[in-house]
Amino acid sequence: MLRTNLSFFCIGGQLLSVAPPGMQREWLTKLHPLGTRSSAKMDSQASDDEAASEVLSHYSSASETTSVAEEVTGGEAVDEQAQQEEMEDKLKECIDNVMDKSAKTRQVALESLRLAFSSKTLFDFLLERRLTLTDSLEKCLKKGKGEEQSLAATVLTLLCLQMGSGPEGEEVFRSLKPLLISILTDSTASPVARQSDLVSCLACLEGIFGASCSKEAGSEPSHHSPLLQVLHCNALQSWSLLLTICPGTQIKKILDNHLPTLPLMLSSDNVNLRIVSGETIALLFELARDIEDFFYDETDLLCTKLKALATDSNKYRAKTDRRKQRSIFRDVLHYIENGECHEETIKFGLECMYVDSWARRRTYNAFKEALGSGVRHHLQNNELLREIFELGPPLVLDAAAIKASKISRFEKHLYNSAAFKARTKARSRVRDKRADVL
Repeated sequence: MLRTNLSFFCIGGQLLSVAPPGMQREWLTKLHPLGTRSSAKMDSQASDDEAASEVLSHYSSASETTSVAEEVTGGEAVDEQAQQEEMEDKLKECIDNVMDKSAKTRQVALESLRLAFSSKTLFDFLLERRLTLTDSLEKCLKKGKGEEQSLAATVLTLLCLQMGSGPEGEEVFRSLKPLLISILTDSTASPVARQSDLVSCLACLEGIFGASCSKEAGSEPSHHSPLLQVLHCNALQSWSLLLTICPGTQIKKILDNHLPTLPLMLSSDNVNLRIVSGETIALLFELARDIEDFFYDETDLLCTKLKALATDSNKYRAKTDRRKQRSIFRDVLHYIENGECHEETIKFGLECMYVDSWARRRTYNAFKEALGSGVRHHLQNNELLREIFELGPPLVLDAAAIKASKISRFEKHLYNSAAFKARTKARSRVRDKRADVL
């Protein structure tokens, strides 16, 4: 049950969050038309924009540094009960607006729910409303257009995350799985909608990104439109995520079928597709190390390709793309040659988590891309995420303990000043012409 919910959440939410930049800009312009329309039109749409911004204001402070001791206004404690009721009333209004006749109103409501679900844990509030919200999201998926379907899929994904690994989340997932698969496999559907609903099994995902692995008579991989390349990239990310929970017997078959063809995607003209394919290859090698008698006879050729990408300096590529590509492929090459994975430390509240494997990195990145800035809050409080990353039950800390763990702004200023002076002295000694040269 946990595996099913993890697969569904990471496939749907992570894929939506990387919708094509052009489409994102166009949609955001419609929602927030500042500088693009007359003041009269702007005034007429103010109420729609406020619906999202008001909910966002309740959740924008979803960082691990928030404490009860800090929630003071004018020297008096905030009435938390009244604030909670006001927030719930706004969420109820958003849930009702998901069924509105206006597509614009529905999209604003869905965006507000996305912001709320990604930044707070709302199990108790959503428990008795999950069926109503599920029915509303189903209608958005059936009758909505690309952007609306895309938003509905992400809200549905986050709803499953909020419900956790219990029967409630399983019920939501099972009820809409057939519809999501039909959207994914419908080649006539909007690419934006299809990339948001990747909830199918490995075979279905392979059918999506496999088009970027195909070649004819030894030629380069087929070239596709930018939107389809984004879809293929998202499908490959979801496919690699599912690999992290596959049994060894299934991994053996996948290695035999896909390790020979995945390196073809390293020649793609899409930088993100190249990077994802490199990370997926590293993940496959990591999973293969647990299989006896595994041997890949094209390792030398693969390392040659990876080294070229890790040192790529072609001027026709954007500088940021080259920098990102070189960084990732240095890690991929180092792992395949030496079996060592770059370790990353994720800090949240008083805790930290170590991302020290490609499987763990893929899982964490999926949640980070879906939850955005709310990922640290969920790592602290969401039981499902803590179960997935083996963090144990959420820590229970009172306001005094949280306040005691922090340093004041003045203390932080003194520390930064001392560190700055120390760096300046160290650099001066090095730059001094009289310094000894060893």
